[in-house]
Amino acid sequence: MTVEFDDDVKACAELVHRADPDRFMAVMAAPVAARPLLFPLYALNVEVARAPWVTQEVMIAEMRLQWWRDALQEIAEGKPARRHEVVTPLSQVLSPHLAAMLDEYVAVRRWDIYRDPFEDEAHFDAYINHSAGSLMVATAQVLGAADEGVLRDFGYGVGVANWLRAIPGLEARGRIPLLVGTFEGVQALAQKALDRVQQARSNASGVSADARPALFAGWQAEWVLRQAAARPDRVAAGDLAQGEIRRRLSLMLRVASGRW
Repeated sequence: MTVEFDDDVKACAELVHRADPDRFMAVMAAPVAARPLLFPLYALNVEVARAPWVTQEVMIAEMRLQWWRDALQEIAEGKPARRHEVVTPLSQVLSPHLAAMLDEYVAVRRWDIYRDPFEDEAHFDAYINHSAGSLMVATAQVLGAADEGVLRDFGYGVGVANWLRAIPGLEARGRIPLLVGTFEGVQALAQKALDRVQQARSNASGVSADARPALFAGWQAEWVLRQAAARPDRVAAGDLAQGEIRRRLSLMLRVASGRW
């Protein structure tokens, strides 16, 4: 698939650069031809992730998420895409199948609107799987052949790593982000996510070379999860960020080695 780096894609890139600098770095480390395919999906992620937080009015937040579900449904049904700097390039990138899959990716973000805790482990896992996992599936499969199970294993690990980094902000907004907020609970969750990352890597042959750059977005996940497992107190302290030099160098090493 070839997509031009037009004004819409540039707008997507600027949005990702402002709101999600880690994924922006990961895209810029990918081959040039992959960038206009990845930027619209990561711009979608920015828009969907922030939709529940830009207003305290529940109905407005619900409407914002529904707008994105409607836009993805139009793409899934092959209808003309609505004119929008993110939706327009998305319609050129997503297959109907992937657009339909991303409906649940948007729907699970309704949890962010409310203050109810997760019901149980299955509910939490579904949230991570449909958000981070589905994004990993979509970004990889628009680039090339990749096994969905491998992508969801890796996406789960990346999603939990990002979730653990977000804990202080979520708690400050009145959310209850963990089923078990004890040190032991954090360690168990981090270890479970590490196991999923290792499971994905044991099946790395299921991800083609073309699709591999999408997995660069998870380059910090293993480090974050190991830190959380060893020092769960760092989660509540918001101390799970790599220093700038280490952050950049670790990405360069991942890309150079081809190992995600």
